[in-house]
Amino acid sequence: MLSKLYAKWMYAWETALTTRDTNRIVRPLEWGFDWLQDFSPLAAPQLPSEDHDWVPHLRDGSIVDKVGIRAEHESGSLVSTQDDYARMIAINADIVARAEEFFGYRTPTDFRLEARHPQLFPTNVRPETLQEDAEIKRQAETGELEEAEFLRFTSPVRTRYPENDTVNARWFPAPEHRFPRQKSVISTGAEGGVEKSASLPRTPHSPNGKPKQAMIVMPQWNADAFSHNALCTLFNRFGISCLRLSKPYHDIRRPAELERSDYAVSANVGRTTEACRQAVVDIRSCIDWLQQQGYEQFGVLGTSLGSCYAFIAAAFDPRLQVCAFNHASTWFGDVVWKGQSTRHIRAAFEQSGLNQDQVRQIFSIVSPMSYMDRFAATPKRSLVVHATYDLTFPLEYSLDVLKNFDALNIDYVSKVLPCGHYTTGETPYKYIDGWYLGSFIYSSFKRLAERENK
Repeated sequence: MLSKLYAKWMYAWETALTTRDTNRIVRPLEWGFDWLQDFSPLAAPQLPSEDHDWVPHLRDGSIVDKVGIRAEHESGSLVSTQDDYARMIAINADIVARAEEFFGYRTPTDFRLEARHPQLFPTNVRPETLQEDAEIKRQAETGELEEAEFLRFTSPVRTRYPENDTVNARWFPAPEHRFPRQKSVISTGAEGGVEKSASLPRTPHSPNGKPKQAMIVMPQWNADAFSHNALCTLFNRFGISCLRLSKPYHDIRRPAELERSDYAVSANVGRTTEACRQAVVDIRSCIDWLQQQGYEQFGVLGTSLGSCYAFIAAAFDPRLQVCAFNHASTWFGDVVWKGQSTRHIRAAFEQSGLNQDQVRQIFSIVSPMSYMDRFAATPKRSLVVHATYDLTFPLEYSLDVLKNFDALNIDYVSKVLPCGHYTTGETPYKYIDGWYLGSFIYSSFKRLAERENK
């Protein structure tokens, strides 16, 4: 009886939190082939003719088999070559088959540290949020708010939004890794601030002889610029430095035309896919910079959408040996279809006549399930946190992650929160979550260091 009452209360609270924002926009379905044409020839402006390689594969079922679907009309016949849905399935199969190249990149050459006052960059228009934003700006103007350091560089994946293509990661060096600020020069960037060389004194070990360790921290979809900063300061206490990475189209990277970070996940399939590609490459580029500073052991923490990006990055980058997935799912499209926070995106797909299975298929490229075997191929230790009453990453999909980890003998720890997705950020659940994440990161990096010193 009590458990049923608790569940009813929790679902009501979770629903209230997911529906309080009124600036979610139902945008029409756009296939977004133009976002993928630089990589896949199947996304080229001119539709392939019968002579192109992918058309026979649609007919004989080889591409269909690769993505595990059956693309059929209501009549039962295979989809015609003019059908955009079939074309997107073919593109997914093509890119998943060449995913190492898709998520590959060249190390940026313009790493720099920038000193400036932090800003909130809110994604909602609730009065309390706007008041908080105004107070932070006031503190910056009066000098009450200290400047922070941010790693900036040009993303190897370019989009049509210059502000999005300048990567932003707030730098939280562990106390033993701090060095006096070097001579700075005034930045000419639009956001102002102070820039300096991004190269710090390179030392292979901390003063205590422990290998230099660092985390990439990637918050949830539509996070403001202060989200997860507290976790970074917590990890600093363990002697672990952190880069709190802004996802594509988030905070300072968000185009001026947006209130929310809509372009990261939307009914534009190609743009959503390219945003994931950019996020994965940005994570890997951050590791490159950390290596240049003498760091040797690396981990990644992602929450919600951030966990999807973090998983794929770890699948393609063996340097990531510690992985914390704070809310996880196997298939991107299932979350889009069933999650409360993506109802407006599902509406666009439903208006175009698509169903859940089809949405799952067109997002194969950005689904952790597509790279599960690759993730399991290299040694790493993982944490999977899921919530019993999650209405955004429904429980069945989180349990599917654990099922696949078990099947592949992946070294992982599972923790369960007695709340939902949005209520994870509320008291007391945020402290429970922080304990799960903190204790895992501490023990995992300690084990890595001990192994290194043997």
